[in-house]
Amino acid sequence: MRAVLSIGSNMDDSWAYLDLVAAHFTDELVNASGVYSTPPWGGVEQDDFLNQALIVEVTEGPLELLRRCQALENEASRSREVRWGPRTLDVDIVQLIDDTGAEITSDSEELTLPHPRARERAFVLVPWLDADPHAKLGGEAVVDIVDKLDRDEVEQIRLVER
Repeated sequence: MRAVLSIGSNMDDSWAYLDLVAAHFTDELVNASGVYSTPPWGGVEQDDFLNQALIVEVTEGPLELLRRCQALENEASRSREVRWGPRTLDVDIVQLIDDTGAEITSDSEELTLPHPRARERAFVLVPWLDADPHAKLGGEAVVDIVDKLDRDEVEQIRLVER
């Protein structure tokens, strides 16, 4: 199963937190985007984020993968006190594709797939396009979804070097 993960951090050593996730998935990594500086989303006043997309090939099911992602957040002492607030690490499953190439959907209390707000978030889509220029979400090319987003928001997503 192929998974698209969106990872982000805007607290403490953000680079180290992104590296933690990449190292965890190193044997399953298909491709990774560059790292992007992105403004916060959701109206909470805070520092900019570092965001990255990882494409990984995994063998476990969706809920097991979710638990792996949550364990990485816990390892980074992720706190969930303020919705869309600052965080040491956020690891979101954006999309899962099964071995036949079909997009896996889920609408359970624990996991919604594809990610319910991915289409609205340039900080998810721009790095994803970097990792996979031919990406599709719900059958639509991600590049076309990005073209529908607010231009100012998209232009604020900046590739950064360490």
